[in-house]
Amino acid sequence: MKLEHLPNQRLKEREKTGPHLTTQEHLGLNGRIALVITNAVGTMWCAYVFAAIALISLPSAIQGGVSTLIAWIAQTFLQLVLLSVIMVGQKVAAAASDKQALQTYKDAEALLNIQDEMHRLIEINNSLTEAIHRAVMAKGTLTAEQPNVSGDSSKPA
Repeated sequence: MKLEHLPNQRLKEREKTGPHLTTQEHLGLNGRIALVITNAVGTMWCAYVFAAIALISLPSAIQGGVSTLIAWIAQTFLQLVLLSVIMVGQKVAAAASDKQALQTYKDAEALLNIQDEMHRLIEINNSLTEAIHRAVMAKGTLTAEQPNVSGDSSKPA
């Protein structure tokens, strides 16, 4: 029984689209505005500017006493500076995630190609096996039809 092999259709789809990366996300107007702001605030240079701005108010926080200083650290310095630092970390993580997605895409594509090649080789193997079987059967039929000339009745001629 011969089955018709159709190459994996996912390969053709994948050739057209490729892996989905964060840069391909559909953004409306609000998304584009948020992306511009995120890209501006999510830099270490912005973190340095925020740190400088926060440090301007440090002398008055010190004069206000311990509770004012703690409030300055928690509400001013940490919130301003860590905001940018965390955003930088998220951009790095997103880039790493995109690299991983691309590698997974390439690996899956290779596996699909290997699967198609294996199917092709199995078809060749099946054809050769059928040809060998036909040849053996044909030889067996010819041998059975020939008279035994060797004189040994246990062996065919």
